[in-house]
Amino acid sequence: MVKLPTMEKQMILGESSLLAQALEQLSLIAPLNKPVLIVGERGTGKELIAERLHFLSLRWQKPFLKINCAALSENLLESSLFGHEAGAFTGAIKSSRGFFERAHEGTLFLDELGTTTSRVQEKLLRVIEYGEFERLGGQQTITADVRIIAATNADLVSLTARGKFRADLLDRLAFDVINLPPLRYRPEDIPILAEHFAISMSRELGRELFMGFSPQADATLLHHQWPGNIRELKNVVQRSIYRQQEADLPIQHIVLDPFITPWPSPSVIHAQAADQAVEDVPPSNMTEPSPPTPLTLKQQISEFEIAGLKKSLVEHYYHQKNTAKALGLTYHQLRAYLKKYPQLLNRT
Repeated sequence: MVKLPTMEKQMILGESSLLAQALEQLSLIAPLNKPVLIVGERGTGKELIAERLHFLSLRWQKPFLKINCAALSENLLESSLFGHEAGAFTGAIKSSRGFFERAHEGTLFLDELGTTTSRVQEKLLRVIEYGEFERLGGQQTITADVRIIAATNADLVSLTARGKFRADLLDRLAFDVINLPPLRYRPEDIPILAEHFAISMSRELGRELFMGFSPQADATLLHHQWPGNIRELKNVVQRSIYRQQEADLPIQHIVLDPFITPWPSPSVIHAQAADQAVEDVPPSNMTEPSPPTPLTLKQQISEFEIAGLKKSLVEHYYHQKNTAKALGLTYHQLRAYLKKYPQLLNRT
């Protein structure tokens, strides 16, 4: 049982050795005026690491701005980063400062850097190298003193080898790289994080106490692989908290997948039907089956016609006009086929 605190703030929680190594590396590089690349799977806390880098640096009193490169088109990203002059494009009725100007003497966090285009990468390279850029539609060179912190869940080395990311930009950004460990390699941190998120949700629901997790719930949390890492853990824990209405009991059931329904999905139904069909097939005789008698050309044509007609009839619920239209026949042509093959009207 945990008595709930009155407020929550963003924290980096955990006691694992892998997290401790990453935080130690962060502390060493934070005071340096060098770019940093943060690499980690989705949901590992890259933005929190970037914030700590800024607030442990000598720039901590200056702006800390963030932009998600994957959320914007190339043109909008360029305009957001470097600004634009009035008339630079349709709708640009006045000039606008970009993130680099606004982050002067501070830090700019570029999330999802691996999604940027070659043109944006070229401009980023110039800013990092010389601290210079021009607004879109402008001719005046602007200088900015900005520390770049970039993050990605992509393999930039592989992208560079395939020509998808500039090697010279990667060289400039990767003065040092902080690799964040996935949650599945930090099992000792899962109970700490789970309790933190559970307390947060309990407070949001107006509950005075959090009664903890049952042994079964603890085991579920520890054995899940967490492909979405800390973000997934937060959603799972908070979902499980609000779904259990008995606030005076430990959490009994962990809801890992909110898409599961009380009834079988169509894919499950089809799989069960296929399994049943296999079971219904009678066992073959021990003797070798005799080879089939070759069909004549006339017989092959008849079988082809019967199969195609039967399939279309079933698909159109034996509605003859719709079936004829689907097959490219007239109604009278279809009726002729049905007289030729009366077995087609047998719906069994």
